[in-house]
Formats: sequence, structure tokens, C-alpha cells
Amino acid sequence: MLQHKNPEDFVIGTGVQHSVQEFVDEAFLAAGLDPKEFLQIDEKFMRPSEVDTLTGDYSKAKKLIGWEPKIDFKMLVKKMVDHDIELAKREKAFLET
Repeated sequence: MLQHKNPEDFVIGTGVQHSVQEFVDEAFLAAGLDPKEFLQIDEKFMRPSEVDTLTGDYSKAKKLIGWEPKIDFKMLVKKMVDHDIELAKREKAFLET
């Protein structure tokens, strides 16, 4: 994107839609935890979806700069969780010194 000759806005996404529930499930799985042991859903905070779909369309990035996603949803969530766990370990080690 930074090498593109003209400044442009690009959507970076997978083109595949996932729910918040799917993200939570994958994140807890990656952490080796059961979400039922840590989360409660309060129905009073639930709201209907304001839009039918939210999916990142990366076709412009593919056409103009040849960009395509290299990892899927599950791998992205795992990378995010692994990074946060590593960061928490470093912070804990720092606080214990």
C-alpha cells in the first residue's frame, strides 16, 4: 500500500464473515479455556443487528496492489491470542522483578 503510486484507501480483510461468538469461541480455544467458565451473556445488552452484513471486500487491494489474505480467521485469532499471552507473561515477569 505504501508503495502504491497514488494514495488510496484499501480494505484489508478476508472476505469471509464471522460473528462475535465465533471470535470468542476461537479466542478461548486458542487460550485453552472454556468460555462458559468465564463469560455470562446478559440479554438486556443484546441488540438487533443494524446492518445485514459486514464483510471486508479486499477486491480493490487485490486488483491494484495484488494483495490477498495469507492467513484465515482461525489463524488470525490464534496469533492475536498468542501475542497477548506472551505480552502478559512479559508484563508478569517485569512486575516480579
